[in-house]
Amino acid sequence: MKKLTDSEMESLSEAAAVAAENHIFSKVSKKELLDLELRVEFNQDNGLDVDVEVELLLDELCTAEGNLADEAAQVALDEIDKQLEKLSKYF
Repeated sequence: MKKLTDSEMESLSEAAAVAAENHIFSKVSKKELLDLELRVEFNQDNGLDVDVEVELLLDELCTAEGNLADEAAQVALDEIDKQLEKLSKYF
């Protein structure tokens, strides 16, 4: 696969963020989420390597499971994979 452009990486990051947020908000209400940080890093030195990290700060009364951030990161990675499949059809 060709190297991704900055625009493509930005588009993939945005899609990943939306997917992660949708997953999180399917499990907790917006008022239970105090802070959300999502980082997507692309490394194209030897092929394509994508790293997604999600950090959540939830209200102390929130009953969400402790692995919600990991689940959201996996959902984001899955979305990036789907988007990459669509992109690869054009190249």
